Amino acid sequence: MITPLRKRIRELYEGPDPISDRFRYGLMAFDLTTVAYLVSISFMTRGWHTTTLDRAIGVVLLIEVALRLWSASNLRRDLFSIWGLVDVVVVASLLMPVWGEGLAFLRVLRIFRILHSKETLVQLRADFPRFRRNEAAIRAAINLAIFIFVMTALVYETQVRLNDKITNYVDAMYFTVTTLSTTGYGDITLTGNTGKILSVVIMIFGISLFLRLVQVVLRPRKAEFSCPVCGLRRHDHDAVHCKACGTILNIPDDGRD
Repeated sequence: MITPLRKRIRELYEGPDPISDRFRYGLMAFDLTTVAYLVSISFMTRGWHTTTLDRAIGVVLLIEVALRLWSASNLRRDLFSIWGLVDVVVVASLLMPVWGEGLAFLRVLRIFRILHSKETLVQLRADFPRFRRNEAAIRAAINLAIFIFVMTALVYETQVRLNDKITNYVDAMYFTVTTLSTTGYGDITLTGNTGKILSVVIMIFGISLFLRLVQVVLRPRKAEFSCPVCGLRRHDHDAVHCKACGTILNIPDDGRD
């Protein structure tokens, strides 16, 4: 039986009303803030204050994850999905840093989950016409940025105690971007087999995401609108007829370039 409270919490995550919109934007802002905090503490000496703040963030995330799972329509599916497991690992790494302090960087994947949820995408398309017109390029850029951040965090966490050339996130990001772009200045290299494997992963997957972004930016923009007859989903923004079957289209347009 679904209680009114459980139903209301589920609506906050999945509902179309303005309160649900603000709630999801708030979650996104909170996750972005915690990611910025994660980067900033790499320049600080860790002490009781950073540990306390980590645990406070962990408690907030624990409450949020518990409420989301409690209100889920399918608890088993959500808990054992890749995103559910990521949330569990992130919360554990913040509340028990001895167990997995370095895994806290996975919190950036929460942003990926939020930005790729059906409800958030519908919300962004409705609230921001520019996002709607450039959705493919924006999502490609977000995917690349999240990949860079995750790999930067991995490089930092695995090399900071072993490599005197990796002392903070800037060093790790510099290596990640130069490797991803195949520039490879060679002034920073990773040590050990783990470092070599990370370098290979960055080059293979990073260049693929980068080329995807370039492809989306350079190709002519298309409108995402399914033809009611043949199902063709991409058309010119000013198309009147479907180029595949000739059906008259009614593509929504806000009138701006």
